[in-house]
Amino acid sequence: MKKNIVMTTLLAGAVLTAGSFAQAAPRELNLGILGGQNATQQIGDNQCVKQFLDKELNVDTQLRNASDYAGVIQGLLGKKIDLVLSMSPSSFASVYLKDPNAVDVMGIVVDDADQSRGYHSVVVVKADSPYQKLEDLKGKAFGFADPDSTSGYLIPNHAFKEKFGGSPDDKYNNFFSSVTFSGGHEQDILGVLNGQFDGAVTWASMIGDYNSGYTSGAFGRLIRMDHPDLMKQIRIIWQSPLIPNGPVLVSNALPADLKTKLIAAVHKLDKEDHACFVKAVGGKQHIGPATVDDYKTIIDMKRELTKGNR
Repeated sequence: MKKNIVMTTLLAGAVLTAGSFAQAAPRELNLGILGGQNATQQIGDNQCVKQFLDKELNVDTQLRNASDYAGVIQGLLGKKIDLVLSMSPSSFASVYLKDPNAVDVMGIVVDDADQSRGYHSVVVVKADSPYQKLEDLKGKAFGFADPDSTSGYLIPNHAFKEKFGGSPDDKYNNFFSSVTFSGGHEQDILGVLNGQFDGAVTWASMIGDYNSGYTSGAFGRLIRMDHPDLMKQIRIIWQSPLIPNGPVLVSNALPADLKTKLIAAVHKLDKEDHACFVKAVGGKQHIGPATVDDYKTIIDMKRELTKGNR
């Protein structure tokens, strides 16, 4: 009898110990990173986020760098991505229109310099080209970024339809000689520099120092990579009205307690390691309050675009 009691106690202890190890094992957390930019740099810029979240939440954060925007959209809809620090508003609209309950907007990135909550789509050409305004690109090759990019397609597409008529399919009533999706903002800028495009779209805050690529936008990433004189090599000939900055998204598929802790951890990262947050979102920005209503115009525009493509 004593022997059975001892064995039972030992087995119970082993089960408790195994349970403790199971509880202590880090849960996998998936951080989605929009594609269309240099993948190596993007992963490098988000390593500090991984380290912070791993330590703060006892998780194993996986950096899910998609090759295009659609990869992150599908990841959120398929419950394969748990967090996106700076989502394209147009891509968020795609998620929302498919499943309005898939994610929560936990905030919007806000510019550190002037507290602005938006940015602009801009058309760039080479600085030594003759093009001074959008009309000068008639009969020229044009580059968009990604079909799910706000500044890289949704907004300029809307503007070009109003200005020239037509659609990308007919090159806006044949205003352009060609219309191509390059895959991302960096590819658009590089396409202009190497002569693939006469003009192309990208994004910028349009505040701060011009030569440093403004406070946020695609210019800054390229300058930091290997184009220190980029702003002397390009000219901006068009800019859109203000577009709301990207939302910070968290998946509703997460357990409620982990979701709450993750939201708190992201806010803590922003405040306690702001330099890391700035690297990850690609600009001198912090988190401000936001709701779905901040993106209503973008959602409506995306809904109309989707209807038009059917």
